[in-house]
Order: sequence, then structure tokens, then C-alpha cells
Amino acid sequence: MLPTVPLPRRPLHPSDPVRQWYENELGWATVPGSPLRLAAGLRFDVLDVPAEAGVRALRHLGPVSPVALHASRSAPCEDPAARREKWPARHGKRMWLLVAAGSAEELPGLLDWLEWGALALDLTAIGAGGSIEAPLPPGVPEGPLTADGAGTDGPGGSGPQGAAVWLRPPEPGCEVEPSLPTLSAVGGGGGAPDLVRLVDTVATQCHRVRLRRACAQPPVYS
Repeated sequence: MLPTVPLPRRPLHPSDPVRQWYENELGWATVPGSPLRLAAGLRFDVLDVPAEAGVRALRHLGPVSPVALHASRSAPCEDPAARREKWPARHGKRMWLLVAAGSAEELPGLLDWLEWGALALDLTAIGAGGSIEAPLPPGVPEGPLTADGAGTDGPGGSGPQGAAVWLRPPEPGCEVEPSLPTLSAVGGGGGAPDLVRLVDTVATQCHRVRLRRACAQPPVYS
């Protein structure tokens, strides 16, 4: 894998603490516009899985491997007051597992090799050209919600943020790449987590989640 050159630090913008934290403290690329989004495929790729499946896979990650929770965009709109009361719960519908850059391209072949390729799994990979909403950095307060529960432009100026939060936030001053699951870790070489074990566990759990949801559906009579 080619070495990653951190992005040059931009001038500090006290009015935009979220973008400042990602670009200047972590050296991560962001996408112009609001809400603030993080560019995938440069420093990392992302596995997007149901949270209940992702929790089972955490043991295959390093202690500093970044993991985020986010709300499903397909969730029905609720009254803003009700959404505030459910704030902790609505974060846990989906999980983003950060993996080594290039892993998104490897995922289809890896699933085939693990004999999961023929099944419909609620597992997607976000790589080069993709992006994810930037979770709020630790210590940055959530902005107020709008009528649709999405949020408003707060003092940070990066637009509505808060639908995603860090479960395991990245550490400023530390390179993220050594902590990310990668194919090069197969066989125990190096200190990076093993992407194969992670994907196999996630795929297994996604399949179990799918079966549980199917069994929970009421029978349909014609």
C-alpha cells in the first residue's frame, strides 16, 4: 500500500470547530458543503452494517480502531421532541466500521471467497468517491433539531450535524492507518486487525439479523 501523505493544515477557523477538528487535528479530507462529510477512499474505507451485527465484530478490531453509530436515513420522520427523547436509541441503528483504504474494492471478492457472495446481506462498503456524514467530535455539543429532526446550522457553520456519533473516536495526533483492518494482516503479519475475520464475522451476524427480522414478520395470508 502506498504511504499516505497527510493533507496540509488549513488556517484555523474558530467558527467551524467540526471541520477544523477533522482537517487540522486528524488530517482527514472533508467534502465541501453541509452537513459536513468525510471523504472515503483516502485514509480509510467504511463498512456500513446494522449496529447489532457490528457490535459482534468489535472484538476483531484494535482498541483504537474508529467506530461510529448513525441513524438510518430510511427511518420515519418523528416529532422533534420525541426524537430528542429517543436520541441515544436512534444513534444505534447502523454502525460504521473504518477499514483500510481499498477494502471496499476487495469486499465483493472477499465475500465470494468466504461463500457469502450469493446471499443478500445488509452490508455495504464505502470507498473511493464516497463519503459519510462526519460524526460530532468528542466534546462538541449537538446542534438544535429542525422540524424534520435533522438539525440546524449551529455556530460551527458546517450545517446539520449529529445524526452520527463516535463510539470509538479517532485520536488526534495518531495515524489512523495502523489501526484499521486490512487484507495484509491475514496470517497474523504486523499489528493491524485482520479484515478477513472482520468481514466473515460481520457477514455472519448480518445474515442472523436478517433471519431474525424475517421470523419477526407476521405471516401473510392470501
